Amino acid sequence: MSIFEESMYRLIVETSTNLPADVRRTIAAAREAEDSATRAGLSLSTIAQNIEMAECNVSPICQDTGMPTFVVHTPVGANQIVMKREIQNAVARATKDGKLRTNSVDSLTGANTGDNLGPGTPVIHFEQWEKDEIDARLILKGGGCENKNIQYSLPCELEGLGKAGRDLDGIRKCILHAVYQAQGQGCSAGFIGVGIGGDRTTGYELAKQQLFRHVEDTNPIPDLAKLEEYVLEKANQLGIGTMGFGGNVTLLGCKVGVMNRLPASFFVSVAYNCWAYRRQGVLLDGASHEIKEWIYESGTNHPMNAQAAGESASAAAGGERREVVLTAPLTEEQVRSLKVGDVVILNGEMHTGRDALHKHLMDHDAPIDLDGGVIYHCGPVMLKDDAGWHVKAAGPTTSIREEPYQGDIMKKFGIRAVIGKGGMGPKTLAALQEHGAVYLNAVGGAAQYYAECIKNVNGVDFMEFGIPEAMWHLQVEGFAAIVTMDAHGNSLHADVDKDSKAKLAQFKDPVFA
Repeated sequence: MSIFEESMYRLIVETSTNLPADVRRTIAAAREAEDSATRAGLSLSTIAQNIEMAECNVSPICQDTGMPTFVVHTPVGANQIVMKREIQNAVARATKDGKLRTNSVDSLTGANTGDNLGPGTPVIHFEQWEKDEIDARLILKGGGCENKNIQYSLPCELEGLGKAGRDLDGIRKCILHAVYQAQGQGCSAGFIGVGIGGDRTTGYELAKQQLFRHVEDTNPIPDLAKLEEYVLEKANQLGIGTMGFGGNVTLLGCKVGVMNRLPASFFVSVAYNCWAYRRQGVLLDGASHEIKEWIYESGTNHPMNAQAAGESASAAAGGERREVVLTAPLTEEQVRSLKVGDVVILNGEMHTGRDALHKHLMDHDAPIDLDGGVIYHCGPVMLKDDAGWHVKAAGPTTSIREEPYQGDIMKKFGIRAVIGKGGMGPKTLAALQEHGAVYLNAVGGAAQYYAECIKNVNGVDFMEFGIPEAMWHLQVEGFAAIVTMDAHGNSLHADVDKDSKAKLAQFKDPVFA
């Protein structure tokens, strides 16, 4: 293995398992801004604990390690062909070692390559510069937050905000709307990068480039500096909160860039990133390719105080709401006794299920008896040795993708609980009420926290779907999640959406002349 390849491997491991100090400081400040005896406070405490666990375990902070995206600046004359091959080798090695999840899927067949390599993956952007060093940066942006990216074409009409014109005020409205539409589905509280101008492709690239900036920097363009400050303040008045549970902190950072555009086009592109803001970079010696320095300050010197986080979580769970301990399989009577806001501590067996499984179950029988069962929307990171399969990371995936299937599948198989993140829609809510089932919201991104609750892998079905999409049968103890949709027709997600939409309207009037 070359030194460059080894350096890229170290970059991948550090990015996946250890949040930089600027991100940790921002999350710590968010915890201070929330009351610990709230759903948001509980979630932020869990997030803080998860960050520490990931660093200690050298395991992925979130199980969705996203699309690895590299931006590499090289000296003139560097062999980028060799560098690309060695980055790919490092990605494959990190995947084999459980630092990345197998995320590269054939778009036509759905087949998983198993090593994160394939057409278009990983993403590698090379640029030359007139320096001797190599600057290599990596961002791991999961699918849940990637799906909340959005692009606006000005002028346009925005729900709750009215007309957005081709000016700074129209841009302001687009950014606030982007935060509103994400709700909790992008694992809020999150960070956003904004690209003003360009074409449809370069606008999104510019937006994602903003996510490589330091959280605590100041935009060198005065108007954009004011815009960033304004958005960060006002977005946190929408009341969406961590995980979309409601609260004081919805947005952790806003970075805006601008480029020229065509006269006929005016795009505002927003790249939404979850709280698990995994980006890191290294400066390499141009000759030896050894790491000279890390571009973002290491999080190791800025712990989140996991002990305090655990104590805060316990206080929140016991203070604001009822805590119910249940063992799967569940009965209809048990489920109908639950109400929005209850904390459920689950023991017993649960079964993972994502897009491929839900589609399959619509037309086929289940491989096991699911009556009274619990489906967990999760695509875990798994490793196998002589002793069998082991869970390396296992946080929830975004549930709304299963909205077309979930209600029908619950009724067909007698499922009593679904666990995921971000909530589900009216079709699922109606099925919960009719059938007697419940939706439990786990903390998005808390992959180490939940992996600790999994005591055994009882089996697996549909490995042909790939590891993330397979149906894993997991024995759990002390798995905590919050009831956000109950069997009585109540949905916290619908309530927060309605409330934040009303608050969004207060920002309709012009601000920037």
